Amino acid sequence: MKRRTLLAGMAGLPLAAAAQPVSPGCRGTVYLTIDTGWSREAEQIAGVLRRRGVRATLFLADEPTWRGDRTLDDSWAPFWRARAEEGHAFASHTWRHWYFRADPAAGRVRYASRQGQGSAVLDQRGLCAELQRPFERLRQLAPAAQVLPLWRAPGGVTTPNALALAAACGLRHQGWTAYGFWGDELDSDRHPNAALARRAIAETRDGEVVVLHWGVRSRREPFAAVLDEVIGGLQARGFCFAPLPAAGKA
Repeated sequence: MKRRTLLAGMAGLPLAAAAQPVSPGCRGTVYLTIDTGWSREAEQIAGVLRRRGVRATLFLADEPTWRGDRTLDDSWAPFWRARAEEGHAFASHTWRHWYFRADPAAGRVRYASRQGQGSAVLDQRGLCAELQRPFERLRQLAPAAQVLPLWRAPGGVTTPNALALAAACGLRHQGWTAYGFWGDELDSDRHPNAALARRAIAETRDGEVVVLHWGVRSRREPFAAVLDEVIGGLQARGFCFAPLPAAGKA
């Protein structure tokens, strides 16, 4: 499958504009990225971003939510349309949110569910289809959404073949940086919000790519409760927030 095949599948979606110059008042830029997930705190997080004037990059997969539906069901269309109207950019987080496990042969990658729902060996056509499907669904839910030619593997776990096959589809993999994991997936008994917030404010650096989720089922003390504190603390340090550039960030 040629690179143009996936890009043609994205043709109905506007490509995100080139990254805007950083304001002279900014001491650095933070690239907040949000993966789909349990989504229990989605509206709360979206409200914090709106009030703080933060635009992020939203990586989409079709995952179960706390409401008993899935993140890319019609029931979530108003949520995604609102985020598009607010100027957030979108990228692919795969469709099934399975994990890349191994490279069994040249041009092939093993893709498997962590919940035992199945597995598959994908060739380039199959991987391109898996990465393209969130874009196709987004076109139906939020036609004006701005998309980036980026993707993120579930858990950030890749293989050499997964990276190469996706690149041939026109997508670059985007992980997170050294201090870009703020801990919203960690056990809250061992990692309480207060400690996570202090660390995020103190350790986040210029150019950091941060990963969050719209809610994590296993965390009893949702990180969303301190997100406003963290963003406010970083803004007080002089950081601005922006969507990722189309080429991604190392």
